[in-house]
Amino acid sequence: MYADYFHISPGKTAQGSFGRFGVPQIRFKEEYDQELADTMTGIASSESFPAGYLGERDSQLDHGTMVPLYFIRKKYSGFRIVRVGLSGLPLTDHYRLGMIIAKAVRKTDRRAVYVASGDLSHKLQDYGPYGYAAEGPMYDERIMDVCGRGAFGELFSFDESFCEKAAECGHRSFVIMAGTLDGLSVRATKLSHEDVTGVGYGICTFYPGKNNEGRHFLDSYLESARDELSKKRQKSDAYVKLAMDTIENYVRTGRKIRLPEGLPHDMTDGQAGVFVSIHKHGKLRGCIGTFLPVTACIGQEIIDNAVSAASRDPRFEPIAPDELEWLDINVDVLSTPEDIPSKDFLDVKRYGVIVTKGHRRGLLLPDLDGVDTVDEQIAIAKKKAGISESEQCGLQRFEVIRHL
Repeated sequence: MYADYFHISPGKTAQGSFGRFGVPQIRFKEEYDQELADTMTGIASSESFPAGYLGERDSQLDHGTMVPLYFIRKKYSGFRIVRVGLSGLPLTDHYRLGMIIAKAVRKTDRRAVYVASGDLSHKLQDYGPYGYAAEGPMYDERIMDVCGRGAFGELFSFDESFCEKAAECGHRSFVIMAGTLDGLSVRATKLSHEDVTGVGYGICTFYPGKNNEGRHFLDSYLESARDELSKKRQKSDAYVKLAMDTIENYVRTGRKIRLPEGLPHDMTDGQAGVFVSIHKHGKLRGCIGTFLPVTACIGQEIIDNAVSAASRDPRFEPIAPDELEWLDINVDVLSTPEDIPSKDFLDVKRYGVIVTKGHRRGLLLPDLDGVDTVDEQIAIAKKKAGISESEQCGLQRFEVIRHL
């Protein structure tokens, strides 16, 4: 699994066993459908979609493939498989991958079965190996309802932080499968749900029917998202508008804009550290900032950090022009950091934190989705700084004014 790429397993054959699970005598040797895989990668390339054969690390089949195959092999034979991985890209891209798979199936005239392999929540019971979280049963109930009705458009509405707290691992697989059935009526059947181990296992089947123009769920989602972003941008204040104008101009021309006239006085006269955060379809797309001012005014701080967030965040590729309409931008203006003697002086919703050990320094903004405790906040900041969990470090806190 890669952050920004879907791996499709190359080659003609692959094998594996349940040796890791103490049953080495259960073995698999599978034949890949190389023509179908080649067609999928060819379509992905023609559409500039990040999927293909790159990044092969282990040609052995993993349990995500072998577990469903164990049951499938009890009834069926004489088929070949294509093995496709997940990614850290937005759910919209997982759905698009499903559409590419279906296009390849039609082009090669294959009869195909799509197996969306993955567990539901890992946090359903206190006695389970991963413990309990309230979001666990909520996720399982919701996903079984959505899939049981074949309501694939609702898969996009699962918030990323909610899924993370539920510790699910199958959602992206289900979205890819939904994409393979885009524009088709389906007969959905909910077969079973189990949680006796503390991990959720759900099984649904979907039999495709006739074309149905009302089931182009990605198009519907994107249309709704476009409208919401448009309304939000109309309400944005001068801080966010300056960041957006900066990013649009830099992405299209490669040039940084000058500080415009007519900005509020606090943007031209005041100084502060500023963070510019960019999201796309609910996923972080770039975030760069300064915890102390390094330019003459807040407006210039926004311009410089907006350019960096769009083009120099080492975690991401630079933003491309065709992404601009989907960007959701926040600007955080930081107060001057103050030293604190212990974590007791922190509040994860109110204060951001800076951890320091020698020349290593890490910062985390306050009130972030999925960060619910001070200990989590400090741990993430330490990881960003390269400070181990066991090392003592200096603590500072700061507040932000968040412009959405």
